[in-house]
Amino acid sequence: MKRKINLWIEDYLFFPNNIQKVISFLLLPFSIIYLFIIFTKRLLAKKTDFNIPIISIGNLIIGGSGKTPITIKLASNYEKAFVILRGYGRESKGLQIVSLNGKILTDVKISGDEAMLLSQSLKNASVIVSEDRIKAILTAKELGAKIIFLDDGFSKYNISKFDILLKPKIEPTNSFCIPSGGYREPKSFYKYSNIVLQEEKDFKRVVVIKKDDNIVELPKKTILISAISKPKRLLEFLPNGLQMLAYPDHYIFTKNDIDKILEQYKGFSIVTTKKDFVKLKEFNLENIYLMDLSIEFDNKIDFSKLNSYIKKYN
Repeated sequence: MKRKINLWIEDYLFFPNNIQKVISFLLLPFSIIYLFIIFTKRLLAKKTDFNIPIISIGNLIIGGSGKTPITIKLASNYEKAFVILRGYGRESKGLQIVSLNGKILTDVKISGDEAMLLSQSLKNASVIVSEDRIKAILTAKELGAKIIFLDDGFSKYNISKFDILLKPKIEPTNSFCIPSGGYREPKSFYKYSNIVLQEEKDFKRVVVIKKDDNIVELPKKTILISAISKPKRLLEFLPNGLQMLAYPDHYIFTKNDIDKILEQYKGFSIVTTKKDFVKLKEFNLENIYLMDLSIEFDNKIDFSKLNSYIKKYN
């Protein structure tokens, strides 16, 4: 039932049916209050320059638009790179150094799934999770950072940074801000970013299926298990008719969850994302396959603004 509710909310926020549109309009007064708060915060914010290049990878809509793989793609090109994120879904609080120069220092319960995936993917970088981004930036500088990537930092108006906004391949038909729609900030705010990258136009996701680091084909009897935002987007990379078990974003799987799945789907293999696998691997599942995602940029993207920004601090 919870999985059905999550998918219903996803449809409501981004691609509502007629009934959901009525609910959306009824909630508009709350969205107007929310917008007033957003505009006020932006207007009153005083930016601080931390004397280090800070690149924010963000989006205007709720949930994933490829921030993590884009961050991995960009951060892998620099030495002494630090990635800072809030660490949604983690059981810890406060600032935690997840990895330092490629050495992982915590487990996924302390770091959260995204931070652990970043740590495992960036062999020479460092990852910090913290609710206080400014404290994390200062810590990164103390630890020798030369460049910082700020995950989901567009709304941190008080930090001087270079903003990259990601736009989904298919933009939502619901353009309202929460709670009437799926935008965290007005759609017009794309104009405040330094670069806008849209999926399929400026970058594309490339997915291969792997098992034990080898590219393979999925068995016919396979189910998809995932706890990411907008999980339906995964289905376009998988065979038609594949059944999906979708959980809330950043959901922490329990042994009871896994036992129920294995009992209900006896003889089935499991396919999942790398982000989900960092939480599932503790259960030692045998027939599990990974969706190995990488990003390919269009050759026509002009990164000259980004390069000039970074050179200012060298």
